[in-house]
Amino acid sequence: MPLIPDFIAPTRHTDPAEALAQVQRIYQQQIGHLREAMQRFVAGETPQGGVRAFYPFVRVHTTTVARADSKLAYGFVEGPGRYETTLTRPDLFARYYTEQFRLLRASHNVELEVGTSAHPIPIHFSFAEHDHIEGTLSQERRMLMRDVFDLPDLAAMDDGIANGTWQARPGEAQPLSLFTAPRVDYSLHRLRHYTGTAPEWFQNFVLFTNYQFYIDEFVRLGHAEMAREDSEYIAFIEPGNVVTRRAGLEAEAGDELGVAPPRLPQMPAYHLVRKDRSGITMVNIGVGPSNAKTITDHIAVLRPHAWMMLGHCAGLRNSQQLGDYVLAHAYVREDHVLDEELPLWVPIPALAEIQLALQQAVADVTQVPEADLKRFMRTGTVASTDNRNWELLPDNMPQRRFSQSRAVALDMESATIAANGAPCCA
Repeated sequence: MPLIPDFIAPTRHTDPAEALAQVQRIYQQQIGHLREAMQRFVAGETPQGGVRAFYPFVRVHTTTVARADSKLAYGFVEGPGRYETTLTRPDLFARYYTEQFRLLRASHNVELEVGTSAHPIPIHFSFAEHDHIEGTLSQERRMLMRDVFDLPDLAAMDDGIANGTWQARPGEAQPLSLFTAPRVDYSLHRLRHYTGTAPEWFQNFVLFTNYQFYIDEFVRLGHAEMAREDSEYIAFIEPGNVVTRRAGLEAEAGDELGVAPPRLPQMPAYHLVRKDRSGITMVNIGVGPSNAKTITDHIAVLRPHAWMMLGHCAGLRNSQQLGDYVLAHAYVREDHVLDEELPLWVPIPALAEIQLALQQAVADVTQVPEADLKRFMRTGTVASTDNRNWELLPDNMPQRRFSQSRAVALDMESATIAANGAPCCA
């Protein structure tokens, strides 16, 4: 028989804060069980059976299509039925979970059912930020670990829900979130690997780039803000979880653990932190749509408010000049990395609110009248390709396709980032 924690029966809640507290209680019980068992295993003890723990879940039941009027594109379910999802890291997602619980209550006036799911927590997803356990085990103990604990199961963490291809089996509940708990945990661990920073530092507004001088300027800006006691930002984080606190603020527990890495990770991240996570994260993603898809696949589970690409592009119109600012109104994909998830015929528009904000920012910075902005701010479709040397292909076919698309510029990442953000930055 597997060794599992004492069962916590499902409970029903009308208060979002109480529902969150129950999620935290179940999660801490389950994670504590795994960590304690793993510590004994590392010390040389071998349990008589397998060791298992399970994610908490939240579930709602609705009986009508009616719901409260809302202008939001989230915070409700589409019709009658049973909806549920597994949850993880309620410490990291406390604010987000509470808000979603509140919106569900406001939209449908239903109880929130919280309980222990049947989905096991993989042992690797129970490790704390600075746990490095497997390296202390012999090869034999590492192999035995596979028999004692649950390992990550890729079949339980695909993107069918977010991609809109998921279909319920008979009797199965409808999904209540785009990402299940194992899928979220998988990405949280990948973010540490790729960016060299903990998921806790990521902010709700994300900039991607592949030019180091943009990163250098962001780092300069971050340290300048930390020197100001009246800055609205409270910390600046660099790879290795190196923390610089704002002038006048004391160091916090854990800051001393940050160490600059001997070499940068593949996609180093930098975070200008606000207390409410409304600061800015900037990631140097490198070149190409594959990197763009990889990083957005993982940052998506953090449910940021917005992300965008800051880089350089090739102008495709004779009227353009070096140094023109290109603001995409739509995108054409020839990236080939999303073809299995998103057909090419699906339009990829830009978010109007962000476009208006960026155009206003250009006007504010340049102090140029609105009628003159188009002298250097070009708007239109941007095409993204996975072939940097498209100019060398015979018969000029790529250039003809790009011209037919009415694209005004070409790069390698923007369309991928925009397409992968469509379901994830709501």
